[in-house]
Amino acid sequence: MTGSALLRKGRSTAGAGGIDSLRGHFNSFVLLLLVLFVVLAISITTKSGADDNKPQATPTAPPPPPADAGTGDDYNGGGGGEQGGECDMSSGRWVYDDAAYPLYKESACKFMSDQSSCQKFGRTDLRYQHWRWQPHGCDLPRFDAAKLLARLRHKRLAFVGDSLNRNQWVSMVCLIDTATPSLHKYMSGNGSLVSFKIQEYNASVEFYWSPLLVESNSDHPVHHRIADRVVRAGSIAKHARRWTNADVLVFNSYLWWRRPAMKVLNGTFEAAAEGAHRAAYEVMDSLRAFELSIRTWSEWLEHHVDRARTRLFFMSMSPTHLHSDEWEAGGGGGNHRCYNETEPIAGEGHHGVDTDPAFARAVEAEVRRLGARGVAVRVLNVTQLSEHRKDAHPSVHRRHWDAPAAAQAQAEARARALAGARDPSRDADCIHWCLPGVPDVWNQMLYAHIVSSL
Repeated sequence: MTGSALLRKGRSTAGAGGIDSLRGHFNSFVLLLLVLFVVLAISITTKSGADDNKPQATPTAPPPPPADAGTGDDYNGGGGGEQGGECDMSSGRWVYDDAAYPLYKESACKFMSDQSSCQKFGRTDLRYQHWRWQPHGCDLPRFDAAKLLARLRHKRLAFVGDSLNRNQWVSMVCLIDTATPSLHKYMSGNGSLVSFKIQEYNASVEFYWSPLLVESNSDHPVHHRIADRVVRAGSIAKHARRWTNADVLVFNSYLWWRRPAMKVLNGTFEAAAEGAHRAAYEVMDSLRAFELSIRTWSEWLEHHVDRARTRLFFMSMSPTHLHSDEWEAGGGGGNHRCYNETEPIAGEGHHGVDTDPAFARAVEAEVRRLGARGVAVRVLNVTQLSEHRKDAHPSVHRRHWDAPAAAQAQAEARARALAGARDPSRDADCIHWCLPGVPDVWNQMLYAHIVSSL
């Protein structure tokens, strides 16, 4: 009895001990879960706080605007401006600044052209060199040759077009040459292509003569003054192969189209010379011929340009000052063109009669079309700022190229200038520009876009 009772008691005691042991393990497990939960909560809170204090990642930059947005001269330059800091460099005024301008001296440029050397050919009034273009709302960046050459290392910058584009090319050459006296530079020519080489940078700044962009009977780099002008509006490959690998292309074409009508050749010049296509010529309005040609230009760019590498620019019309009655009230003294003009046209908004906006609209239409196809072309609007500079042309102070009477014509022009003649309309060049001068401003604008995009 007693043993049986003790046995039952022992069994009871053993069962209670097992239950207590199980309960202890369970409590330990619950405690462990609580500890893990607290640690996890602290860890999450700490990570969240660290993320709040961490600098926020910069969002991915939005894609560049479509190319058709590049038809103006907005530039994120110094001084700010409206529309998120963008500044229209083409809108502004001329400010006389004889402390900071000119950017170089005519005589200091070893590669200066006689067509632009107004001081060399007798001009003594040099105020035209000291005018600075001041955009509204920002400052035009000062030309920095070292910075430009750093961008152009192992690259080609090519100007393609007529003598106004050559005028701008000479300006660019002089801006670089005069600012880098210790560098090794030289000029080389091959037909219509002339190259300015900077050896230390393996860079070239080139000009290619193609006044109508497409093929024409005025393509010879020297003998191109042909009264009966003919173009092949659908042919540009002959020219394009010479500048197809350029990294920066700067085009222009306008003045050579300024005539009522133009002959457009459907065949080749070789076949026409042989008389094989007597009816191959079509006479049409010059604007229409220009539209056909600028379409050929844009289609070539669309199918051949390296969109990731090549920067494309088109210079707007360079104005002329061939009619002095545009700025002289009454105009009773006869038309002396730009001869003896020493001051810019005052005020803003002057438009000359030789500036036809229909040609500008044709270019802008093609630029928009290219933009829709992913080819970015920026139109640099230099027309309005140049309209005011009647004082900045060579006038009679230039080299005369028309042999054999060049020396006699030049002597007569100088004699008339010394005598105070008021009608040198036969000799005054009111189309091209003296250097240093207006094209330097065009290149400051071009420079701003190149250094910000290459």
